[in-house]
Amino acid sequence: MNGRGRPLRSGSAGEFGRGLHTIPLPIDDTSLISVQAAAQARRCHGGLRRQGREGIRPAGRDEGDDANVPGFRVHITGSSIVGAGYGLAAWYVGDMHPMTCTLGAGLCSVAGMMPDLDSGPGIPLRESVAFAAAVVPMLMIHRFQAMGLPLEAIILAGAAIYLGIRFGMTWLLKHYSYHRGMFHSLPSAAIAGLITFLAFGSEEPLRRYFVSSAVVLGFLTHLVLDEIWSVKMGMFGPKFKKSFGTALKFYGPVLWPNMLTYALALILAALAAGDAAWTEKLATVKQQMQQATRTFQQQYPSQQWQYRR
Repeated sequence: MNGRGRPLRSGSAGEFGRGLHTIPLPIDDTSLISVQAAAQARRCHGGLRRQGREGIRPAGRDEGDDANVPGFRVHITGSSIVGAGYGLAAWYVGDMHPMTCTLGAGLCSVAGMMPDLDSGPGIPLRESVAFAAAVVPMLMIHRFQAMGLPLEAIILAGAAIYLGIRFGMTWLLKHYSYHRGMFHSLPSAAIAGLITFLAFGSEEPLRRYFVSSAVVLGFLTHLVLDEIWSVKMGMFGPKFKKSFGTALKFYGPVLWPNMLTYALALILAALAAGDAAWTEKLATVKQQMQQATRTFQQQYPSQQWQYRR
């Protein structure tokens, strides 16, 4: 009841709860303050819930920078355009096989999301890891066959690689990476290309170089777009944000990620160099055998044998 002895109407400041029966209480300054505090608490709780659904803002991005950095759509669009041009140029100028050109264009498009794997939970991490977990085992099918593995072993190895990338890599990225770290660097672009080169075990060296360079090109497209967005044109010339230079870099501010990145790059480079030398040697031997076969067929043409009954 109010101060005049009349009951409160539904929806007034004195009732407690929503959808429940009205409990008439006398209104004074203390009750009004309590109701206002409860409403403020509900609004704060709702804001926290929305923040939890939307995810935590990636480290390294300021409150005012979100509108001035290239988002997921910009990165995937830019790398897709570059990948399509790279594939068409390889097909038209380099006489590359159309399927190889299509594969290179697709990998270049997806590689445009790879540097943002350190941006925390979101679309780049989810989509890139899922795509890598599905594609890497397929790229290694030819290498598994060259090892002489049976079909069952190939299936089990592919499943193990998928689980390792899908869950193990996701866990490592969520716990041991920070935004604009060494993932946004030139050594990481080289690492992405070296991993692709080792996974794609084609017998033709030119195809391996083309596919791995497509991944590096997509990776670099992301870094270049980040640097372009870090420059803002003002009235008196260009203005550089504090994020300028954090994408196209050779090292970061923390020591151990730099050491780990360069150690991994050196190990992969050594493995790729040895594998490339072996693959080129096999390709040379294969060409020599084909040439010898054609020469033998020209010198000793096959004779038609006639059998008598």
